[in-house]
Amino acid sequence: MASISTLRKSSNGSGHRKDLVLDLETRAQKGDHQALRLWLRLLSCTVRIENKIRLRLRREFNTTLPRFDLMAQLERSPGGLRMNELSRQLMVSGGSVTGITDQLEREGLVVRTPCPGDRRAFTVKLTATGLRRFREMAARHELWIVELLGGLTREEQEMMNSELWKLKVHINGGHSTTRKANQRARAGEGR
Repeated sequence: MASISTLRKSSNGSGHRKDLVLDLETRAQKGDHQALRLWLRLLSCTVRIENKIRLRLRREFNTTLPRFDLMAQLERSPGGLRMNELSRQLMVSGGSVTGITDQLEREGLVVRTPCPGDRRAFTVKLTATGLRRFREMAARHELWIVELLGGLTREEQEMMNSELWKLKVHINGGHSTTRKANQRARAGEGR
């Protein structure tokens, strides 16, 4: 997306830092509400992590994040998923799922089988090759995430995870200060 891409500004000899990285967070002004500044920081971090993951998936596995995400959904559902279920879980159009599935099927990573009782519907499953390939990518993906979040101690990660859980509960209409939500946050549930 053009609005969330990282921009680079090079030095023009006027004292600006060379290769200063501009992102969404730089849109915030000194007088902006703290909540807006926090939102932009969260978004900036998310976009940076996602861009690094996309690049590494491309370089190391010659694949894309949407393909990885589709395979992840199938790995969690060994019996397979209908195309409309994949579309809903990935929050993308049916056409996008069909295009990605077509590619993966040509490469022998997934297989489509007709759904009994509905000639128009298909179930998609990972093949044995697809499952091996996904697990290889997923293991590397986990290492990348650990590395990218390695600037935070374990305690800082736990604290941020707990605080973001409270925010998630609040956004979903719950009360972030309820004892039950706080207990779940500390226990690591629902993340």
